Amino acid sequence: MSRILLAEDDDSLRGFLTRALERAGFEVLACPDGDTAAEALNEPWDLLLTDIVMPGMDGIEVARIAAQRQPALRIMFITGFAAVALSMAQGEVGPPGAKVLSKPIHLREIVTEVERMMAA
Repeated sequence: MSRILLAEDDDSLRGFLTRALERAGFEVLACPDGDTAAEALNEPWDLLLTDIVMPGMDGIEVARIAAQRQPALRIMFITGFAAVALSMAQGEVGPPGAKVLSKPIHLREIVTEVERMMAA
């Protein structure tokens, strides 16, 4: 079973994502912020799914730590900030190979993207 570390500061979105990913067969640890997610990087994960803009440590910093500790870790960002999504998509920020999804996004789309990334 693939393990997903989820970092999302929006309580309702975090809950919806967790339930959707668990229903799709993934094991999920949901963190309310980047600091909590960074602490959880001491365990092995298959995917980091993180919001970019969060209080405390942002998703980009969490991803940098994740890439250092677990080089094979797949990384996916979700963001409501179009400019951030565009610069990420162009590879200007964040680890190479990271996927960026823009909010608002349907849960099914996120689950589909996660499944694709895990199968790659």
